[in-house]
Amino acid sequence: MTEDVNLDLLAASLRADASDLDAFVEGLAVKLEQALPGSVHVYRWRTRMLGPKVVRRIRIDAGDRRLELRAGDGSIETLCSRTSSGIVLKTEAVDVDTWLDALGQALAREAERSEKTRQALERLLIR
Repeated sequence: MTEDVNLDLLAASLRADASDLDAFVEGLAVKLEQALPGSVHVYRWRTRMLGPKVVRRIRIDAGDRRLELRAGDGSIETLCSRTSSGIVLKTEAVDVDTWLDALGQALAREAERSEKTRQALERLLIR
């Protein structure tokens, strides 16, 4: 982990929005899309015919791990998977704190490999 990106600070930043579930999921999706544009897949759809699209699923592919958050009906489900060559070997439901810790670690590893990601994470923490 670089000195510029502190894992504890990152996890705290991600948790800061958790009090309002819809805002948390939406904010997390936007932050992740900015930080990891090639590794994050955000799925949005409408709840009503003419309503706004809302985030229902976030999937992050991070090396041999896949992290997924599913949102709906006022709750979220968080999953961690082990992958090999793009094939999911094992999926485990985890609590939100465990998922956020795994996400923070995945982001920190990516920040070590990519200057662009490190800069995006720094901007994420400053906001």
